[in-house]
Parts: sequence; structure tokens; C-alpha cells
Amino acid sequence: MSVVLVINSGSSSLKYSLIDPERRFELAHGLIERIGQGTGILGHTVRTVAEPGTPTPAVLDVKHSAERPIRDHDDAFAEMLAQFAAHGPDLAEHPPVVVGHRVVHGGARFFEPTVITDAVEEDIEDLIVLAPLHNPANLAGIRAARAAFRDVPHVAVFDTAFHQTLEPAAYTYALDAAVARQHRIRRYGFHGTSHKYVAGAAAGFLGLDVGELRQIVFHLGNGASVTAVRGGRSVETSMGFTPLEGLVMGTRTGDIDPAVLIHLVRRAGLDADGLDTLLNKRSGLLGLAGRSDMRDILAGRIEGDEAASLAYDVYIHRLRAYAGAYAAQLGGVDVISFTAGVGENAADVRADALATLEFMGVRVDAERNASRERGIRRISADDSAVQVLVVPTDEELEIARQSVSAI
Repeated sequence: MSVVLVINSGSSSLKYSLIDPERRFELAHGLIERIGQGTGILGHTVRTVAEPGTPTPAVLDVKHSAERPIRDHDDAFAEMLAQFAAHGPDLAEHPPVVVGHRVVHGGARFFEPTVITDAVEEDIEDLIVLAPLHNPANLAGIRAARAAFRDVPHVAVFDTAFHQTLEPAAYTYALDAAVARQHRIRRYGFHGTSHKYVAGAAAGFLGLDVGELRQIVFHLGNGASVTAVRGGRSVETSMGFTPLEGLVMGTRTGDIDPAVLIHLVRRAGLDADGLDTLLNKRSGLLGLAGRSDMRDILAGRIEGDEAASLAYDVYIHRLRAYAGAYAAQLGGVDVISFTAGVGENAADVRADALATLEFMGVRVDAERNASRERGIRRISADDSAVQVLVVPTDEELEIARQSVSAI
């Protein structure tokens, strides 16, 4: 068995998974939170297969938790290793062949999974200017992991890499070209690992060649994006220079007239930090309805909350606008997939987002859409001209696969 350790390092958290990519099986996963914030919270889950010879063997999860101070990411990695030693699986019996790292921003430099060297570390550090909230934490995780696993190759898998296939017409802003070049301003796109995984999984589920399909993938979580995929390649995506552009999100505005920002500087006295907080943390569903979770928005609609109803309508309006635009960019659609927390669980969102596409032959089956069945499934009607799917994303598995391919 060849296993991969997948690391997703945040500013105050460390998420990890030990995965056998060939069997598509996760042996263990964990989350260490509140790094550098007093008492840290640790969770470690070990997965085993009961009755492995049976046709549908059950998976048993054994969860462990603890609380103690965790000063920094080096401490977090030591705690992770302690959890493996105490609760398993034994890393001596399942040594990782590679450590795969999620890195949010690869700029225009990285377009494929990349073996991490000192020079690559420096490049990731140089890209902090493009992702000041994410790349520093990713880099801290990389440095701590390379110190903990010195004899194992490390691979960076970039959220932006899948979108490096965008044509210049798709990634270029109509901004003064000299200014754009000087400050590396262009559309980069994000959630690429998820979009790539879902596009491939959808094709596999349908028994079709991903290279022959025109797909629209909606990744709808607290952060949300949509990508047009032709032949397995990203040709258009909603997030841009940062993950702020595009769809309405839990706390982010998505698309907004840039003149609004100028107006707020002049009239409301906001500076750059104030605008950053407003657009990224106080807007979206939260700004419209005081609730950032789609479950709360849906409950509010039922209760007659007008703000929640408006927030929902704005959210759906933006989804429909992008669906229509991407259908036009692709010249037609074969498959539409929904993934991530909202996409996988909110039947109303899926149905309403596609309700105006019946002229294209898109028909959602109400019973299939309302089903609480887990796993990848079809929710379109039998006579739908476009296949509509729910595809649970698995970014960790995709990172594991790409990490193995890189070595």
C-alpha cells in the first residue's frame, strides 16, 4: 500500500489526511485548530474497514480529541505525529511516499503539481503579495512538514493551477496594460483542485470521456465559484485576481461595481483595510441577511424573513447569470454538476439555479433532487438534454493523486 499525507495548512489550523489514492481510501484524517491562540483543539479520526471481504464493507470511524496549547505550526506537526503514534495508523507501517500540500495561489508560475525545493519555497513566498491571507499559512505548513518529514518528497498542488488553461481573453482585465503587468493583475481563478476533481468524477460516473464533454461545475460552499470546463480544461471561471470576484458567498460580495469602492473611500472614509473587511467578511449573505449559512437563509425564508428571502434571491440571480453566460462560452452544455456544502445539500438552490434553463433542455427531476442519498448521483430527469449531477468533492484525494503523479 502506497499512502500519501495531505496537508492543508491555515493561519491558525492544520488539516491533514492519510490517503491510499489507489484504493480511494482515507486511513485517517485530523484537524488541529486555534494554533497560537491559547488552548488548541485537536481531532484525529481513524478509519477502518469492517468485514473487508463483503460486497459493501462498512467503514468504521474512531474519533479522538484533545485540548492543549499549540504555539505554532511546528508544534502542530509534532501533535499530528503524536496522534498517529497514539491512535494510529502507525506511520512506520504506512510510511507516506509523498506529502502533498494545498497552496492557494500559484500565480502565473505554477500550472501543475510541483515538487517543493528551496527555490519553490521562495517562489511561494514571493506570491504572498497576491494571497496575503492564504499563502503565508500554506508556507508555514510546508516548512514545518519538510522539517518533520525530511526524507520524503513534498509536492505543492495549487488552487490556481487548473485555471492556467484560460485563454488571454478570459484572464485579462481591461485595465491599463502597463499597470497590470507591473502588479501582476489578471484573473487567476481558485477552487481549481475541486473543479478538476468534479469534472473528472462526473465523466467517470457517466462512463464518458472527459475530453469530449462541455461541463459547468458549481462549487458552492461558504466560498463559491463556477467553472466552465471544455475537454477537461478550464476555459472560464468566476473567481478572478482574488477569491472575492464572482458569485455571492457567505460573507463575500462577489461581483460589484469598482466605483462603489471609490465612493466608499470618498464618502464613508473607508481605507484599504476597511474595504477589505467590508467586502470579504461583512458582505454576501451575512451582509444582506445577518446570516452567512445557507441553511439559516433557507430557514429564514420559511419563517417569512424578508432579508433572508432577498439574500436568497440575489444568490440565485447570480447563479443563473453565470450559468447562462458559461453555456454561451461553451457553445452548449453536456453536464452540470453541483458540489461542496451548499451544492451537495441544498436541493432548493440546485432547482432554482437551473429553473430558467429549460429552454436549453435542462430538466431537474424533483424527486431525485430532493433525495438525501449520499455520493455521486444524477438529479436530472430522464428526458433532460443536459445531465445534472451532484458530485461530492474530494480535494484531498485529488491532491494525493496529483502529488503521486509529480514524483
